[in-house]
Amino acid sequence: MTPQQQAQEIADLIGARLGIGGRGLENKVKKAGRLLPRRIRREAETLAQAAEFSKHPKLMRMIDPTAQKLAYRDCKRFLEQIDGSERFIRYALGLITANAFNFLAICAAVIAVLVWRGFL
Repeated sequence: MTPQQQAQEIADLIGARLGIGGRGLENKVKKAGRLLPRRIRREAETLAQAAEFSKHPKLMRMIDPTAQKLAYRDCKRFLEQIDGSERFIRYALGLITANAFNFLAICAAVIAVLVWRGFL
């Protein structure tokens, strides 16, 4: 598998699993931002650089094949573990719990004011 094919596969996985649009691996990694851990971002950038270098015969010698294989393996393993529906459920639960906490805090404050003013 060539570095360009590996970069394209990782870009497709980022698009499918994280819902990130864009062209090419570099753009998708930039758009993903904090959705990807720092280590995975660095490895994806390594793959993107290897894909760029593989287009030029003289620059192709600068590619470290073992680092490229490890980066591809780690990126693919991380992205295949991501489940889109689970991400949505976690986001919704986080939103609900944050709002529930805010509602309880406001209710407690209102009750404290009512007790303080002597209405309860």
